[in-house]
Amino acid sequence: MKACLKRNAATVLVALAASCSAFAHEFWIAASPFDPGVDAPTVVTLNVGEFFVGDRVGVTSAHAKSVRVLSAQQDLDLMDLVPGGSMLPSLTLSFPEAGSHVIAYESHPSQLELPADKFHSYLHDEGLDAIIRQREAAGTAATPGRERFRRSAKALVRVGESLDATSTRNTGIRLEITPETDPLTAAAGDTLRFVLTFEGRPRPGVLIKAWHRQGRQTTLIRTTTDARGGFSVALPFTGMWMLNAVHMVPATDSGEVDWDSYWGSLTFELARRKSARS
Repeated sequence: MKACLKRNAATVLVALAASCSAFAHEFWIAASPFDPGVDAPTVVTLNVGEFFVGDRVGVTSAHAKSVRVLSAQQDLDLMDLVPGGSMLPSLTLSFPEAGSHVIAYESHPSQLELPADKFHSYLHDEGLDAIIRQREAAGTAATPGRERFRRSAKALVRVGESLDATSTRNTGIRLEITPETDPLTAAAGDTLRFVLTFEGRPRPGVLIKAWHRQGRQTTLIRTTTDARGGFSVALPFTGMWMLNAVHMVPATDSGEVDWDSYWGSLTFELARRKSARS
């Protein structure tokens, strides 16, 4: 089954893509469509940007540490499809089994240095005021921010008409947003429940941003995780949503960076309101 799924589930496009952005902006997986039929293709892209507007990131083993697809039938490692000496603009996947699927991605670390004022603004925007206070207490608030960042991303894909509990599984990625209410069974207007974990442990007090974009209109909803890392959010619109969070800790193993940051995202497509369904 594993070899069969690899053959059916991943046909790689050949063109090269632009190199990965050096800036630690939001990072997410998009699928077109998010609801393919059995054995029908869906194009999976990696994206980085701000305000849910981004550029595609090339798929390459120089950036990707792990790419997996999880389903009720199996967990499949796709890294042998990811090139090392070049970049691919996307992966075209097809799935031989109906049900819920999770695409999970983790990156290698990248380094970034920002001027003190820009680093301060970035920390504040991402709800990392505790880091601002640590820099002030250490007398380093006026120094550049030297950061090493890693990205973790998931996308939920519905294949065919049947669903299962795969969407609510924890995949083990570093910073992970896991649904407790399955978005694939929800509709616009529903309140959904999630939990944020870092290395498997709940992360309280973390800013969560929920993004939606339709044409030129961008919607942003903010909330914060509770003591058990949980949060709930009512999502008012149909279509693609992206939830993201950032966790930062002091770097302890390098003289080149001062901070390690971890970026986590979850993308999915929300159905029409239940009252409007045919």
